[in-house]
Amino acid sequence: MLCEVAGILLLVNTCYCLPFYNGFFYDHILNNKTGNGEVVHFNGVKLVINTPDDSLFGYRGGNITLPCTFHYEPKLESQRRYRVKWTKLHKDDTKERDVLVAVGLRHRSFGDYKGRVHLRQNVPNEVSLVISDLRLEDYGRYKCEVIDGLEDESGIVELELRGVVFPYQPHHGRYQLNFHDAKKACEEQDSVMASFDQLFKAWEEGLDWCNAGWIMDGTVQYPITLPREPCGGKEMAPGVRTYGERHKHLHKYDVFCFSSALKGRVYYLEHPNKLNFAEAREACQQDGAQIAKVGQLFAAWKFVDLDRCDAGWLDDGSIRYPIAFPRPNCGPPEPGVRSFGFPRRHNKFGVYCYKMN
Repeated sequence: MLCEVAGILLLVNTCYCLPFYNGFFYDHILNNKTGNGEVVHFNGVKLVINTPDDSLFGYRGGNITLPCTFHYEPKLESQRRYRVKWTKLHKDDTKERDVLVAVGLRHRSFGDYKGRVHLRQNVPNEVSLVISDLRLEDYGRYKCEVIDGLEDESGIVELELRGVVFPYQPHHGRYQLNFHDAKKACEEQDSVMASFDQLFKAWEEGLDWCNAGWIMDGTVQYPITLPREPCGGKEMAPGVRTYGERHKHLHKYDVFCFSSALKGRVYYLEHPNKLNFAEAREACQQDGAQIAKVGQLFAAWKFVDLDRCDAGWLDDGSIRYPIAFPRPNCGPPEPGVRSFGFPRRHNKFGVYCYKMN
């Protein structure tokens, strides 16, 4: 009988024209026969997936390996054919996003992961996922799934990026962003909306901010380390306050953004004169750079201890400066990125530039 598979005609005794999965054909019948065509009874054999219990940590621009191996109980004498599928789980684990599928030596990656992922198979039954050039959006939960005939088992690996959370509001003032505008505002400043876990970790590290902001799950929250009347009251314990879910189109708040390490560097441009906004942008370009974004300044402050007591323009028209080592005449006694808000663009200041390595 002729069986057409992906445009190829195969001559077989019996045609098992199984459906394709993302361009991969998997004949589960092969795993139920020996080389002599005898049926192998798989009863009583268990497929076990091994993944780490603890979260893995990486940095933007770096590489990470998500470990995953499998074995059979009891151990099998002969190697079996199997398919591997890696997916990224949605925050509530109800949706999955394809990352990579593989059958034997063939594999295929999908979407933004194309060209950035491959399997590591250094030892028998290893199907670890290697992700190169990590991006801010790569953090989250990944599922390693092994399919062997009718057996289908999976394990979860959680990837976290080391980074910095910062509150953000646009130039037109407090509480002006619906959820979709908030997401776009973070992306425009070289960051993404923070997750609850990222915001909670930032609170544990001392983030205190009394304005409510959107986070990735569609809720509105704010972190308080020093309880006070305008921020829920003096009698309330420190913590991350929540307004719960809000209408993503109608309700407006600030936003909490998340950024990670940079491939390039942020620096204060030494210039003989103070500059208005247009001059500042042009001066960075003449220096072979771009005017820095807010997320880039926070990342440089967090990861390379950028410390400069000079106020400078940023890409969104705000004036800020980073202090890693507090000292007199440079703002509050705590480290942080100081902000002068959004002055008129004809005013004169310095400028922070960003240059790729």
